[in-house]
Amino acid sequence: MKLTRILTIALAVVFAFGTATMAQTKEAAKAGKKEIKKKAVKEARKEAKRFKKEGYDVAPGALPMEKQIETAWIRQYESDEDGYPLYIVASGNSVANTTSAAKLQATELAKLELAGSISTQVAALIENSIANQQFNAEEAASVTKTVAASKNIIAQELGRTLPLFEIYRTLKNKNVEANVRIAYNSKKAMEVAQRAISKKLEEETDIAHDKLEKLMKWDN
Repeated sequence: MKLTRILTIALAVVFAFGTATMAQTKEAAKAGKKEIKKKAVKEARKEAKRFKKEGYDVAPGALPMEKQIETAWIRQYESDEDGYPLYIVASGNSVANTTSAAKLQATELAKLELAGSISTQVAALIENSIANQQFNAEEAASVTKTVAASKNIIAQELGRTLPLFEIYRTLKNKNVEANVRIAYNSKKAMEVAQRAISKKLEEETDIAHDKLEKLMKWDN
């Protein structure tokens, strides 16, 4: 009876501790979201004020500029459970004779900027991986060259991105200038980069397949 009672008390204590910890975690997450929202609203107001002063406006029927920019800042501030950015964010700006053409070009430029950010992160990871493995000078140079030229390859493989905001202004010559901001999930971005660069390395280098597999294995 004594043993049963002790076990019951112990289980109750463990359960209570677990419940309290979960509650604290939820509260911390809630507080974190509130702080992100507060910072995002502040940044959005400043940025929207500047854009409006420059003559920008949103497309008819779209969300107000402040709201769109606020969402963009929230995505920039969000992080995963390890504290790493949840999204990679990029901007694009373009001028064309129609709104749709300006938007398309600006989005493509934003995707290139996005791919450039991903490529830079990948280059650092691969450089570290080369240092930890037995690559000769020629192999290392081939890998470095391929990774350095990977921005366009990654941009082509990204597929759909998350649009954060799009604003427009009509210039004196009647052309339209588009300013867009997009985001892409960081983890998914690294997976896309791994596949794209692995394929390119297999096509353009004579490095053994097993070596390439080890090279491209990093935590994302």
